[in-house]
Amino acid sequence: MGFDGYTGQVLVGTVETVQLAVLSLLVAFLLGLLAALGKLFGNLFFRTWAQLYTTVIRSIPDLVLMLLVFFGIQEFLNLITDTLGLDQLDLDPFVTGVLTIGFIYGAYFAETFRGAFLSVPRGQLEAGKAYGFTNFQVFRRILFPQMMRFALPGIGNNWLVLLKATALVSIIGLSDIVLAAQQSGRATGQMFYYILMAGMIYLVLTSLSNIVLWYLEKKYSVGVREADL
Repeated sequence: MGFDGYTGQVLVGTVETVQLAVLSLLVAFLLGLLAALGKLFGNLFFRTWAQLYTTVIRSIPDLVLMLLVFFGIQEFLNLITDTLGLDQLDLDPFVTGVLTIGFIYGAYFAETFRGAFLSVPRGQLEAGKAYGFTNFQVFRRILFPQMMRFALPGIGNNWLVLLKATALVSIIGLSDIVLAAQQSGRATGQMFYYILMAGMIYLVLTSLSNIVLWYLEKKYSVGVREADL
């Protein structure tokens, strides 16, 4: 049931949302991993900054952070261009959305990874060192694979929250599902229909995500007794 072809606009917004969420996940995963490693294995400087990062980010609402990053970076760029006498640079909403959401949820991923790292028995790490493994080999062959098994439930939860948080980017002008649904609803006078469509699309995306997460949990649990999970 479409109204004047606006359903296609919502589907285009869906593609934009999926791209935004996946790229934001990659940024959050990397930042979270670095922050977790900094907290557990870094020197005083890295431990302090990792702790400050996770504490501040988790204390400020996502919407406020989105606005602070978007307008803060824009103001900074304006200052640079004015100082150098260059033309003003406008931020790309998509890039800003990816970096902002990734930056925010990197703090939550950091705590997920930190707990997962602590769940890996230290005796296995010491055994790896005894076999002559380098620190990187211990991390790649022993620590990281087992950490992922413990972290997957938290990663899945963070991903689902991140996916829904992409709706916030509509406030900075990115044509995601929510903005496309609002524009279509206003243009056709069928606001309820298009907002309902947006909700159903999010439901489909989260359901598909749960299937993928179930598969990953099974993959990383190969050889592990069900009672140990």
